[in-house]
Amino acid sequence: MPTRDSDAVPDGGVARTVPARDDRSDYQYVSESVERPDLVTALESRVDGDVRFDTYTRQMYATDASAYEVTPIGVVFPTSTEDVASVVSYCAEEGIPVLPRGGGTSLAGQTVNEAVVLDFTRHMDAVRDVDPDAREARVQAGTVLATLNDRAAEHGLTFGPDPAAGNRSAIGGAIGNNSTGAHSLVYEKTDHYVEEVEVVLADGTVTTFGEIAVEELRERADPDGDAEERVAAGVVAVLDEHTDEIHERFPEMKRNVSGYNLDRLVAEAEGEYGEAGVVNLARLLAGSEGTLAVITEATVSLEPMPETKSVALLTYDSVVETVSDVVHVLEHEPAAVELIDDVLIELASNTTEFADVAAKLPDRTEAALLVEFYAESEEDGREKVRRLLEDRVPGRAGDAEGGEDDATGDGGDAAGSERYAFDALEAYDEADRKELWKLRKSGLPILLGRTSDAKHISFLEDCAVPPEHLPKFVTEFQSVLEEHDTFAAFYAHAGPGVLHVRPLVNTKSQTDLDAMEAIGEAVTDLVVELGGSVSGEHGDGRARTQWNRKLYGDDLWFAFQDLKTAFDPDWLLNPGQVCGDVALTENLRFDPDYEFEAGFDSALNWENENGMQGMVELCHGCGGCRTQQTEGGVMCPTYRAADEEITATRGRANMLRQAMSGDLPDDPTEEQFVTEVMDLCIGCKGCANDCPSEVDLAKLKAEVTHAHHQEHGSSLRSKLFANVDTLAKVGSAFAPVSNWAAKVPGARTVLEETIGIASDRTLPTFERETLQDWFDARGGCRVTVGEADRHVVLLPDTYTNYSHPDVGKAAVEVLEAAGVHVDVADVTDSGRPAFSKGYLDIARETAKETVDALAPRIKNGWDVVVAEPSDAVMLQSDYGDLLSGSDVETVQANSYGVCEYLDTFRLDEAIDFDAPDRSIAYHGHCHQKATKKDHHAVGVLRRAGYRVDPLDSGCCGMAGSFGYEAEHRAMSQAIGDTLKGQVDDSEAESVVAPGASCRTQLNDLGATVDRSLLPDGDADREEPPTPIEALAAGLANGR
Repeated sequence: MPTRDSDAVPDGGVARTVPARDDRSDYQYVSESVERPDLVTALESRVDGDVRFDTYTRQMYATDASAYEVTPIGVVFPTSTEDVASVVSYCAEEGIPVLPRGGGTSLAGQTVNEAVVLDFTRHMDAVRDVDPDAREARVQAGTVLATLNDRAAEHGLTFGPDPAAGNRSAIGGAIGNNSTGAHSLVYEKTDHYVEEVEVVLADGTVTTFGEIAVEELRERADPDGDAEERVAAGVVAVLDEHTDEIHERFPEMKRNVSGYNLDRLVAEAEGEYGEAGVVNLARLLAGSEGTLAVITEATVSLEPMPETKSVALLTYDSVVETVSDVVHVLEHEPAAVELIDDVLIELASNTTEFADVAAKLPDRTEAALLVEFYAESEEDGREKVRRLLEDRVPGRAGDAEGGEDDATGDGGDAAGSERYAFDALEAYDEADRKELWKLRKSGLPILLGRTSDAKHISFLEDCAVPPEHLPKFVTEFQSVLEEHDTFAAFYAHAGPGVLHVRPLVNTKSQTDLDAMEAIGEAVTDLVVELGGSVSGEHGDGRARTQWNRKLYGDDLWFAFQDLKTAFDPDWLLNPGQVCGDVALTENLRFDPDYEFEAGFDSALNWENENGMQGMVELCHGCGGCRTQQTEGGVMCPTYRAADEEITATRGRANMLRQAMSGDLPDDPTEEQFVTEVMDLCIGCKGCANDCPSEVDLAKLKAEVTHAHHQEHGSSLRSKLFANVDTLAKVGSAFAPVSNWAAKVPGARTVLEETIGIASDRTLPTFERETLQDWFDARGGCRVTVGEADRHVVLLPDTYTNYSHPDVGKAAVEVLEAAGVHVDVADVTDSGRPAFSKGYLDIARETAKETVDALAPRIKNGWDVVVAEPSDAVMLQSDYGDLLSGSDVETVQANSYGVCEYLDTFRLDEAIDFDAPDRSIAYHGHCHQKATKKDHHAVGVLRRAGYRVDPLDSGCCGMAGSFGYEAEHRAMSQAIGDTLKGQVDDSEAESVVAPGASCRTQLNDLGATVDRSLLPDGDADREEPPTPIEALAAGLANGR
């Protein structure tokens, strides 16, 4: 065994160093105040992992993806099973509760408690082994399901259960919840795939649970014996004393995760899943929510991936007709049957992101069923859809693709059942299928985007009833909601009878809390009457534990408690859940006693309900910001680099809300809070797009930083970066002398020590001839006003004008080649630098000057084009946060990035290109990705003749001035390393990037410069080309 001072850890790995930090970093990811330092000392001496009981960490782990909030005692990040056993045994001796936690994506509050939290996702997240022959994998408890599936996919396999949060939820949590997903008709629940688990019992005993004969359990059973003997006695007691009651009271449904998994235990003992008299104790833990044992590793079975899929979207005149058709659709053996109701369709139709797909629905559509088939071939998939449509859609017999008229097919008897659907859409290729699934998946983002006090709360969102009872369930559930003057969307897994229903409730109101309790009571009664389950997917937790007694009766309720006691005599493992005393309306994140006080007035425009407060309270904790780059998207680059909750959007949003509601003693404008919580937000805007709730952390950071400057002043460096346009103007006027200054020996060291600009970062250089100078010297535009159909005023942003005029020149020449008349604006500063540094008054004044200069020209028929992406987005998006009125709206609506402009109006189709024979890796700008403007460059480059590999990359890590700042250099590098890996992995020969800071980062990361993509082949160029330069290099007539 290694010493505690060693870097080695007991499981054979190596303890990680603190990520994304170096000696210059001024952030620790923790606060200075620590709760129970004596307990911290005791645990630190026993484990290799981190022990954090500071105020920040405790507040971040007080919430999960549910409506609940309970501050934990502290958090431990174990590195091994030995660490876990040490923590559990010590806590058992001291009577301290313990809570195992994965990604914190639980929707019922089962991962928040007043306990020592064990977070497995940082260190214990390895895929130990994948055995393709046995179709099994061995994984640690913190392994994210997507990581497991990436490894399994190398062998054509997958872990069957597919919860929606699979890209951030951990296998330990999946077992704890007995998770499943949209395809449970094929894959059932997690318990079906758990073969064996390594666990730590309540006293710290480490053991393995798997298959075992009931007779062997009887031999071991001793209620007064050691931990394993007590467990054996508890299991035997269930089989001997409660089998009949389990048969009578447990719902006859595959989608039931309420209470302990006793029906599975009995079914195994009776031989339903294999040899009679043999049970698998690992599967008993499925759905136990960490209340019976702490899982550290698991062996799970895998399934072959489907060859292909096909989708039909059946449309209906009402929700009741839709759910009435489910039983008939199920006769066709689909892989998934998903409901989309009228509320969701209406919301999607009025939401920009989903309006296009909603518009494809036939007129009069009030609800729909998305039906997906797994198929052995495309022909097989088409045939399955054909038979479904012949059976369920009037007039489709013989019409559907792929077959002749056969009124009944093999899948159902049309004459024997009423047809409810009136039309259908079909999808066979991946893009079309994805489009239809997009409508189904629109539910959660739309519902969770409310910034009002009333929110769609998850407390009855996954009741399950037999599919034949869905019409009555929906009808009576809607009546209950109407009685309490609220509503909800009904959507999701209609096939197995599991509908997601989130009533709109204001938990800050006692009246609504009373209604919440009454709705829960009434719906539970309905579920029991219909032979269903209170939870078919998301577990008991704080939201539904109290209903288990009503669902199962007193005998089984006490049986649950007896089993809990057998495993955990002192009830220290996640106490209160499943069969304990937690209550629906207690420990809510927002309650009638909740108070909010930002401590400063908002400086930006907030169009959403409840303004800035609504945005601060918007994060619902789903953990979508805790994904890795392999999952794509922009959010959240700092979390991907550091693997720290405080660097994720969820962590920051929770901390800001806690500070402004008084749960955190910090003033959100004070130095420590700004440094540790807000400063590492790099303003990429990824959360505003990728987050299901669209939490705009970059905008919130701007508000907090602005307030910090006003309350506490600001540094010289911040002021310099905010006024970089003035600096660049001076630097250009004195170039090249200004460029030599940084090369004087010792100058960079002095610059870092005095101002804090990293000495090992490449600084921008300045050109004596600006873009404006060049444009004037050449006599303006080569396309006259009379010759052109379109007229553009090019805003020469700071970097383009003073440091990278070649980019601007390329923009002018490409636009001219497209027949556009171009003029270069007099203004150069968009206000982006000041906005990014939180100087909102300066940014507002700059924006006003720019609008005053551009709005009259737009009204005279000109469009505005910007070469630098962040400045283009500043005009298009951020100006609306700073200014109001018709002029700013005019500028917003008529401003474009240069490739966006070419693509939007297909101007490149008029250009004669003779591009070099090159394949290009394209790294898009995070701001344009966040505003859905990033695809334009790819389209134009491809039409110009380039082969383009658009990288699914996030922020480069430079983030304007962020990467220049000495204390952020390590974080910037860590983020950039991910991008460099993507560039290296691409088969493309060259790389292009539109952003100036992105190109600086790529240069510092060692990216090569393909000079054939530069219009003049600049031999001194150190940074990769921009897309517009590649287009200019491909002009048939050159320069």
